[in-house]
Amino acid sequence: MDEIVYAREASIGIDEFIEVLRQSGLGERRPLADTERMARMIANANLIVTARKAQRLVGVSRALTDFAYCCYLSDLAVDLAHQGHGIGKRLIAETRRLAGPESMCLLLSAPDSMGFYKSIGMPQPDNAFLYKRER
Repeated sequence: MDEIVYAREASIGIDEFIEVLRQSGLGERRPLADTERMARMIANANLIVTARKAQRLVGVSRALTDFAYCCYLSDLAVDLAHQGHGIGKRLIAETRRLAGPESMCLLLSAPDSMGFYKSIGMPQPDNAFLYKRER
């Protein structure tokens, strides 16, 4: 049986990124058809943590951080076939570890995922504000 390998990667392929988002269910909230925009999302992220099984991407954490004070975990996606095995929790832990102990980690949850974040004990702030994207 292949084990899950977690790693920080400088970049990942656009097709595998789109596929894991699609397979996770998060794809319905991302502009998957706009490959140029998806490519910019990968190119401009400075902390990508992956979960691979037999080299196949089954989970990803895509974040923006200064490694000193803040980290915005923008995408956390785990293929539905691999959910329920701690992959998402481990991706968050690795993202936090790599961002550093001085960095807070902020994540905006999709409505369907609120229960997951609560179940792993992720604190929920009451002091956040948000300008939603225009498109």
